Amino acid sequence: MLHKKNGKDGIHYAEVCTWYGALKYAVAVGDNALIKQLQNKFEPLFTTEANYQPLMNHVDLNMFGCLPFEFYQITKDQRYYDMGLPYADTQWQVPDTATTEEKNWARKGFSWQTRLWIDDMFMITIIQSQAYKATGKREYIDRAAREMVMYLDELQHPNGLFYHAPDVPFYWGRGNGWMAAGMTELLRYLPKDNQDRPRILEGYRLMMKNLKNYQLPDGMWSQLVDDPACWAETSGTAMFTYAMITGVKQGWLDKKEYSPVARKAWMALIPYINEEGDVTEVCIGTNKKNDKQYYYDRRRIVGDYHGQAPILWCCFALIE
Repeated sequence: MLHKKNGKDGIHYAEVCTWYGALKYAVAVGDNALIKQLQNKFEPLFTTEANYQPLMNHVDLNMFGCLPFEFYQITKDQRYYDMGLPYADTQWQVPDTATTEEKNWARKGFSWQTRLWIDDMFMITIIQSQAYKATGKREYIDRAAREMVMYLDELQHPNGLFYHAPDVPFYWGRGNGWMAAGMTELLRYLPKDNQDRPRILEGYRLMMKNLKNYQLPDGMWSQLVDDPACWAETSGTAMFTYAMITGVKQGWLDKKEYSPVARKAWMALIPYINEEGDVTEVCIGTNKKNDKQYYYDRRRIVGDYHGQAPILWCCFALIE
């Protein structure tokens, strides 16, 4: 795996997501050789490639900590723990350079990195959930749950979907995929007695119910989820598929109703994986824009980590 460096900021979050998926898959199938390969690839981040460790000042960067935490779960090597923990802690520790808006979020008990962008709800929940798993301290996952409820209350629409941003009224596929995957990761590990769990489960089920209705006849979902005339996009489809597979297996969704939906989606995705193992028809990285045609015209790329990652998530979810 070649590092995709996000400028001066370190390893790109999409690479982290792919690495995380590969590691979870290796554990699920008991492939110790692959686990060792992934460990060997990670090892230079402690030494010669330490400059690739992301900064700790943005949701897209702090989520890197989920990866050393996952290695820690497997190896119990303290170095991974020590690398991961600051990424979780600094998401709530307000820096001196914080803006007034960021300080206001913190005063309300939320992360100072809050933006009310739907992508955040994967980036925040993945690192805080992993911190909870590694430390056993409820504060990490409890605060992620509070954050998720706030995002649901602020951003989820009656059709279960989410605008790309409050000022951009389009249901972008991968943006909604991040939200679906974020709720899924959080619900996986959130203790049953957490007071916010029922609200998160409600938001998750509302989204899954309406995704079922928006699924295209071939099993895919569109680049704009509610627009069947828009092109079928793989990364968002894979994220929705992962969320549904997990929901069925965890008992959050009715098996009879949702298993066929998840299976149809997975079977639809397979032809989009080429002979080199690269996923095709992946929407390029996309900032928000209040222009519907902009989403139609986004470049479709091959082998991008945004697409590779959720395919791997589906694989380990199916095997677990």
